[in-house]
Amino acid sequence: MTIEICVGSAAAAIEAARAGADRVELCENLWEGGTTPSAGTIAAACQRAGVPVFVLVRPRGGDFLYNDTEFDVMRHDVQTAKQLGASGIVTGILTADGRVDTARTAELVALAHPLPVTFHRAFDMAADPFAALEDCVRLGIRRILTSGQARTAIEGAELIAELVRRANGRTGILPGAGINEKNAARLVAQTGVTELHFTAHKTVDSGMGFRQTDVYMGGVVRPPEFSLTVTDADKIRRVMETLATKN
Repeated sequence: MTIEICVGSAAAAIEAARAGADRVELCENLWEGGTTPSAGTIAAACQRAGVPVFVLVRPRGGDFLYNDTEFDVMRHDVQTAKQLGASGIVTGILTADGRVDTARTAELVALAHPLPVTFHRAFDMAADPFAALEDCVRLGIRRILTSGQARTAIEGAELIAELVRRANGRTGILPGAGINEKNAARLVAQTGVTELHFTAHKTVDSGMGFRQTDVYMGGVVRPPEFSLTVTDADKIRRVMETLATKN
């Protein structure tokens, strides 16, 4: 079983690797579902984590329909991630009617070559998951990250199992969303997947002694200024222990 941990910083990537993760998906802005990390974050994670680092290429939060400027940003970000040592690219683009944008995705796959490309949970917003699966196969996508078009992967297990059956090894199906030590083994048993993707977060208090509580760095909806979200190594280990016990 390959364990991929979604992380929001270089430090989190290092911690996930120490806990036994086989691979990390490196992002920023996890509150928005993840956006492309900075060049410095990519470089530090690739140099220090000691496991493959797959870099998310997503220029903003929100939908997966991008204008020409946003797509140009994505093209540059793929090239930057390659130059900085990424082991893979994670991305996804849709058309306005909910299909995989095959033309633009093909361009990103070509730019990423020879790195493998994961089509991320834009897949879960596709109008027809089976048509999207076939598009991804034709494009040479190495794996599809999906919750089975449900709120959590365990709720989408039936569709995930069908995707595994239809993919038949032509591309990997990587379930993600809501996976933890309580449901990981059940999800594997129900779907037949060989990889799992999840976050393993905890909140820790900031080290700041002086705290200016009347000034905020974000908008109205914002994370607390004096707490930090970090990778919880114990959560990763508990999932891995559960899987080992069931097998």
